[in-house]
Amino acid sequence: MESAPGLVAVTLVALATLGIGTWGLRFSRTTSDFMVASRSVAPRLNASAIGGEYLSAASFLGVAGLVLVFGADMLWYPIGWTAGYLVLLVLVAAPLRRSGAYTLPDFAEARLGSRPVRLVCSLLVVCIGWLYLLPQFQGAGLTLHSAVGAPTWSGPVIVGLVVLVNSVSGGMRSITFVQAFQYWLKLTALLVPAAVLVAVWVGDGTPGAATSEAWGAGGWSTPLGEGGGQGLYLTYSLILATFLGTMGLPHVVVRFYTNPDGAAARRTTLVVLALLGVFYLLPPVYGALGRVYASELAVSGRSDVLVLELPRLMLDGPVGDVLTGLVTAGAFAAFLSTSSGLAIAVAGVLSQDVTWRGPRGRLHGITAFRIGAVLAVTVPCAVAVAAPSVGVARTVGLAFAVAASTFCPLLLLGIWWRRLTDAGALAGLVVGGLGSGTAAAITLSWSTDHGWAGVLVEQPAAWSIPLALTTMVVVSLLTPRRVPAHASRFMVRLHAPETLELDRG
Repeated sequence: MESAPGLVAVTLVALATLGIGTWGLRFSRTTSDFMVASRSVAPRLNASAIGGEYLSAASFLGVAGLVLVFGADMLWYPIGWTAGYLVLLVLVAAPLRRSGAYTLPDFAEARLGSRPVRLVCSLLVVCIGWLYLLPQFQGAGLTLHSAVGAPTWSGPVIVGLVVLVNSVSGGMRSITFVQAFQYWLKLTALLVPAAVLVAVWVGDGTPGAATSEAWGAGGWSTPLGEGGGQGLYLTYSLILATFLGTMGLPHVVVRFYTNPDGAAARRTTLVVLALLGVFYLLPPVYGALGRVYASELAVSGRSDVLVLELPRLMLDGPVGDVLTGLVTAGAFAAFLSTSSGLAIAVAGVLSQDVTWRGPRGRLHGITAFRIGAVLAVTVPCAVAVAAPSVGVARTVGLAFAVAASTFCPLLLLGIWWRRLTDAGALAGLVVGGLGSGTAAAITLSWSTDHGWAGVLVEQPAAWSIPLALTTMVVVSLLTPRRVPAHASRFMVRLHAPETLELDRG
């Protein structure tokens, strides 16, 4: 039975995830445990957890599919997603941890002393989180349909239930252990089959003719390489979105709040760079092999399932079945780990900024967090079930563009420029959010033309990031009296080592 390996893989991953999450429950007792694991996660464990949640459906399935269809130009995606942590390391990681915040809205309010800015940040966290969750659920549907023949709606439902159980039971404490385990599972699930499939390709002996036929006249680097001005714009816009969007992703940023101090945050980021660098060597291998053995998937519009179907296309019998089960396990782990991180980030914001009231007044922090987790998971899950599927890497790319156009300018200026005002931050967030958000909605809802208007909408980062940054600077300069009185003291707190005894009063 062809579906048996996939069914076994999905079942084992789901049970392992629930088992580790339940084991982590014994460590979760306080609101701080649920939201930031009481800021006590060691750098190596935290780096594995970040790798687990960051390597999403787009990383596991989408990159290989994009390389299959478009060629080497799509390698900018993994390069950008990895290099984003270099920017995070140099400019953001340690100061953000020293801020003492729990969430991005916490940081914004502490830095600017503005409730309206906090509320806008909360809205953006929820929107970006849901936009990023959508392809995770859609990818789960594709995986279950490809692996076991299940209806596509079953993937979002199963992933949503598993994530919800882990999130409401143990919060960040439980999710940390789950995500660390899932990084190493995903790496193994890609590395072992890739090694076997490369050996098969080498053993075939005459890959040249098949390669030439599969790649066709377009070559290895289309369409951006031959796209003229539009192709050049798309490339640079993609680079900006991936390089700068990482620091604005709520599920990434919240993990740095779990480190004990700023130095640990830096060490965590260095380890993350190494872990991501190793992982991202593998999806392009599948894309390149797919151009030799599975070119029909690109023609039929099924490129996102390349990683799942390539082992059986290259190998018959039990070996192909085992490798298929392994990549299916890795894909399912990708959906679970990223969805868990996003659910925690969105739930944390909802629990703080939405007033949940019971018969005895405002609900306790943990109860409010659990209600927020239910809402964080069920809304995108319902959309994934109801809406037609779109390319997972494309949707994640749009989420990066929105994050880069909003939180990136806020963090850079908030950490490094004392003259930022609440009015400037608010104006920049609104301009960047509306610009990139509208472009994302148009891209996901309607097919865009191939002229300049369609290109600008499809990849908005190259114009929305400078627009938001310029707006923040100009409006701040026009409102100098709104610079917070505590700005200088707060900046010292962000940049001074924890070992110094500072007057925080």
